[in-house]
Amino acid sequence: MNETTEDTRCGFVALIGAPNAGKSTLTNALVGTKVSIVSHKVQTTRSLVRGIALAGTTQIILVDTPGIFAPKRRLEKAMVRSAWSGAGDADAVVLLIDARVGLTEDVEAILRGLVDVKRPRAILLNKIDLVKRDSLLELAAKVAEMISFDRLFMVSALSGDGLVELRDWLAQTLPAGPWLYPEDQISDAPMRMLAAEITREKLFHRLHEELPYRSTVETDSWQERKDGSVRIEQTIFVERESQRKIVLGKGGDTIKAISMSARKELTEIVEAPVHLFLFVKVRENWADDPERYREMGLDFPQE
Repeated sequence: MNETTEDTRCGFVALIGAPNAGKSTLTNALVGTKVSIVSHKVQTTRSLVRGIALAGTTQIILVDTPGIFAPKRRLEKAMVRSAWSGAGDADAVVLLIDARVGLTEDVEAILRGLVDVKRPRAILLNKIDLVKRDSLLELAAKVAEMISFDRLFMVSALSGDGLVELRDWLAQTLPAGPWLYPEDQISDAPMRMLAAEITREKLFHRLHEELPYRSTVETDSWQERKDGSVRIEQTIFVERESQRKIVLGKGGDTIKAISMSARKELTEIVEAPVHLFLFVKVRENWADDPERYREMGLDFPQE
């Protein structure tokens, strides 16, 4: 890696948007591997997850922010505050819009807020493979009426269509300077946190009720053993005993399925055999505990 500042660039890119716009999928696609939780359910990203992508001599640090929406609960307020903080601190901002959904109230509110963010900004219409071209052009025109921007991209984060142009623009837009991370590093999230996120993702996939929003996962221990394997202990915290029973499932079927799915993915990521042990505990009102927010990288909202 060339560490001189003469021909290297490096900077932070905030990916913002309404819930389920595809920010996590885009982050993973640009990095080339999973660094952020992906789910069919909205509001899965709770804290700022940084993925690190390379484009020639440029290191692109992607800040996958939580979806911006009208928050009601304390946790939701912390997530939205975190998202806007990420946008304000970044060197460039990319607003993702789900092309299928278009200009919803949430998106229009973000566009109004983005006017005050004085950074290079791009609009990215995502999921274009699911929308007719006429509708895309109409949506692009509506966005242009509301805000000025440096570039507009039409992409499919899932298929990778259009990502080369986005990566090239980011590589040219970010400031000159030395890389902040080693060449082979893909995220600044500790492995313990990433492991907890993966297990939480499996909770989302397995359980389709509201339960996952009221649950959190913590990695209690991470032990690298002499035989090269990794022993991981995690606790899934829920708020009520009835929720604990749902996570466990009949005869422990649900927790076994979650564990098996998480262990498989963790094995691929750490490139070593993984022994995963999951425990489910009731912790009432965890969503009002400042310590839980700190562990998720969020500021605790007082109101």
